[in-house]
Amino acid sequence: MSSYLVAVNGSDAGKKIYLAGDKYVMGRHPECDIVVDAGAVSRHHAQITRKSQDLMIEDLGSRNGTFVNDTAIHSLQKLKDGDMIRVCDVTFTFHLDQPFAPPSSRSLTQREGGGVYGTIMVDDDSAPSTIMSQLEVSSQAGGVSLQASAEVKLAALLEITKNLGGVIAPEDVFPQVLASLFKIFLQADRGFIILQDEKGGLTPRWTNTRRPGDENIRISRTVINHVIEKKQAILSADAAADSRFEMSQSITDFQIRSIMCAPLIDSDGKAFGALQIDTLDQRKRFQQEDLEVLMSVASQAAISIDNAQLHQKAMKQQEIERDLKLASQVQIGFLPKGKPAAPGYDFFDYYRAANSVGGDYYDYIPLPNNRVAILLGDVVGHGIAASLLMAKLSADARYTLASIEDPAEAFCTLNNTFSESIPDDQFVTLVLNILNFEKHELTVLNAGHMAPMLRRTSGAVDDIGEAEISLPLGVFPDLEYEKATVPIAVGERIILFTDGINEAMDANDEQFGIPRVRERTQQEFPTVAQLGQAIVQDVREFMGSQFDDMCLVCYERLD
Repeated sequence: MSSYLVAVNGSDAGKKIYLAGDKYVMGRHPECDIVVDAGAVSRHHAQITRKSQDLMIEDLGSRNGTFVNDTAIHSLQKLKDGDMIRVCDVTFTFHLDQPFAPPSSRSLTQREGGGVYGTIMVDDDSAPSTIMSQLEVSSQAGGVSLQASAEVKLAALLEITKNLGGVIAPEDVFPQVLASLFKIFLQADRGFIILQDEKGGLTPRWTNTRRPGDENIRISRTVINHVIEKKQAILSADAAADSRFEMSQSITDFQIRSIMCAPLIDSDGKAFGALQIDTLDQRKRFQQEDLEVLMSVASQAAISIDNAQLHQKAMKQQEIERDLKLASQVQIGFLPKGKPAAPGYDFFDYYRAANSVGGDYYDYIPLPNNRVAILLGDVVGHGIAASLLMAKLSADARYTLASIEDPAEAFCTLNNTFSESIPDDQFVTLVLNILNFEKHELTVLNAGHMAPMLRRTSGAVDDIGEAEISLPLGVFPDLEYEKATVPIAVGERIILFTDGINEAMDANDEQFGIPRVRERTQQEFPTVAQLGQAIVQDVREFMGSQFDDMCLVCYERLD
């Protein structure tokens, strides 16, 4: 069988690449022998060549360098079994004619201060267990019943408590735990902390070795899975003779004589990882009392790791909330600061995002010749992605309407801009009102939005330009948008709103509906602001939780 590479991460994670030839070029170019598809990788980044029986690697003058075992290479270097080759953010492991199950995409974590680089989880064939001893772990954190002497347990707990005091970052907790174990168990040669991710995958988070030169470490996934699933600490006094490990490549390779492994259990009683130590010295094998001490340490370590992870999540959540608060302030900056300068007209507007930021949009844009543009739109979806498109819509609309006098032509140009620049599964509904406040004339263009409501002084409510409604912006380019023009009499009011108003739902999933908006609009109110406030209040009283952004704009001719 030929030597081979195993992709540890990236789009080809887990893929095995055999090196039977004499030369392999690695890079981003599609004609490379090993294509590494990442933006920072050079077109021809590195090269592996065969020299007699050896395989050598060299960097081809790449921009970001090639690394072997986390060290940049500057000349031809011989590859050894277990070497880690890193090309930008993509990592491979090199193996010499020694087949073993390739690591999963989560089986290796980059070195944090030298903790886990070169550590690989391997799938060992399991056999019926003849473990020398195993210890059931209580589902309650810290609830381990031990028989070891009180002095030993107390010394172990004092040691780890002292080392972990005030440590709140996971990357600081891991080395402190293993350092404490090496002080307690003087015969230990290697120690590991392995955590389970959200999908159940195992990730080595930190390793510690007492002997120099233990750079490439394999950990049995079989043992770790058993400990986590059963919530049992295990001891094998002679791992080489233990039938459970007789097929284990990791134990055979390193002549491991004795192993102890204990689960890490959080405050909810869930095992989220394991703590393992082993020794190569057959004269100093672990005993039953050692396993009990390890469980005592593991219990305290689990609390510290769990707390550190909770603290890390809380800090990340605070960071997200700060970012969202800033994004909300930025988005509010895109909305109008006040009412438009349109003599003889009164305006009311309301905006409320479902989340910190949203995709609803409205704006007032002053135009030449005694005109003002009133825009109201709805980007599909809500949240961050919708808010980014809303910001683009705001900028593009202002530029287009300022550049093109004819509203129909401007609307067509705006649609083409969006058709070319947004993803295929996104679009924007938008209604444009061009109000000539000198001639008291309103021109409406509509891209897939609800028609504006026009309340007459009689109380009748008409839909403006319903027949002229076309497709939303961004669906197809080069669409022709037709306009509808109506006169505005004294006392008449126009109401624009997004679907967060009419599609607001109550506890029984019934929608507020356009008829309710129309009914409220028909009623007489002294000012247009009072009408707008009444519609908003109706929606608030009707709906349960808000699931969509809401926007409402109303205006009225006063004289």
